[in-house]
Amino acid sequence: MNTDPETRNDDPSADLPDIVEVVMEMVPTSRGDDATRKDQASGRDEGRPHTQDRADDAKGPAPLVAPDTATALPGHLQGLARRARIYVEAASAPNTRRAYSADWAHFTAWCGRQGLTPLPPDPQVVGLYITALAAGAAEAGSDRSAYRGSRGKKTGAKPHAVSTIERRLSALVWNYAQRGLALDRKDRAIATVMAGIRNRHAAPPRQKEALGPDELIAMLETLERGSLRGLRDRAMLLIGFAGGLRRSEITGLDCGRDQTEDGRGWVEVLPGGLLVMLRGKTGWREVEIGRGSSDATCPVVALETWLKFARIAHGPLFRRVTGQGKKVGPERLADREIARLVKRTALAAGVRADLPEADRAALFSGHSLRAGLASSAEVEERHVQKQLGHASAEMTRKYQRRRDRFRINLTKAAGL
Repeated sequence: MNTDPETRNDDPSADLPDIVEVVMEMVPTSRGDDATRKDQASGRDEGRPHTQDRADDAKGPAPLVAPDTATALPGHLQGLARRARIYVEAASAPNTRRAYSADWAHFTAWCGRQGLTPLPPDPQVVGLYITALAAGAAEAGSDRSAYRGSRGKKTGAKPHAVSTIERRLSALVWNYAQRGLALDRKDRAIATVMAGIRNRHAAPPRQKEALGPDELIAMLETLERGSLRGLRDRAMLLIGFAGGLRRSEITGLDCGRDQTEDGRGWVEVLPGGLLVMLRGKTGWREVEIGRGSSDATCPVVALETWLKFARIAHGPLFRRVTGQGKKVGPERLADREIARLVKRTALAAGVRADLPEADRAALFSGHSLRAGLASSAEVEERHVQKQLGHASAEMTRKYQRRRDRFRINLTKAAGL
């Protein structure tokens, strides 16, 4: 276990290795053989960086652009480096990168407080870190109170959920991989501790409330019919529900193909309904959104009405409404606005009014639309699986929790 204070990370917000550095390793440099031999003798070419090098590498993720190193590339490779940056960023979702960056910063800050170094990867250090997470001892100032709590006394330290610990562990594996290093999650110092954490602290997942068609219609009634914002929100709710879309998929749609760099798909209006092309984690998929039984609940009519009055024919489908609700800006709407919309309209419509308002707000999110379709559609399971883009039927069954609840009554079937 490395506890050298010189290798501790004091700045978790600095750069990951830039793509330019990777390219530079692939091309000859202008340095002489003497400099190369000097580096080899010092251990730099053997994958064992100096103390200061390890401290620099321990710094957390940040933008992939590095102007100082870009100028060091040969001119004929700078265009390729710029394109490589685009591909590196496209390799994972922005939300994933942000989460992994924050998780790495959290880990390196904890190492600094404990007098440990995050580099090179040490399973014992990681094992202690996930133990601290489970004990509520991973935050600044929480160490002593959490350790007292491990002896049975009540403390104010809040342990991390098992799902959060799993994600932070995945983030460490990813961040080490970006540095050309490997962290073995199967090492006993990690795997055994993680197994104990699951056995001791695992709890059933807290699922968001699925919104049914009646509840969705009530939510639509809370929107202003004569305003641009109301027309946009109506279209987003109906398309999100009927398509079983994730919130990022809703706001990532464009009017047509290849219209924006940040688009996640596009739509095409056909006589039978709306054809949505989506770019997901495993490639492209096609989603069909049929026309509704009436114009008031038809997602296609809602979208066409929004596009007509917003005067949108190119670029992002759903955008910010500005100027006291009278202007439509060019910027794409952030996906978090879907969650806010669902919460706001569900509360305004009185959905789950039997609960206190604070509890009701925690029940709903953008995911409630996706879960609502799966729970409401009375069709064969395979059709729902295809619509949601699930690789396995087992995942689809988890979404259909409300529809099938108590459908089979074994109590009566047993004669009681």
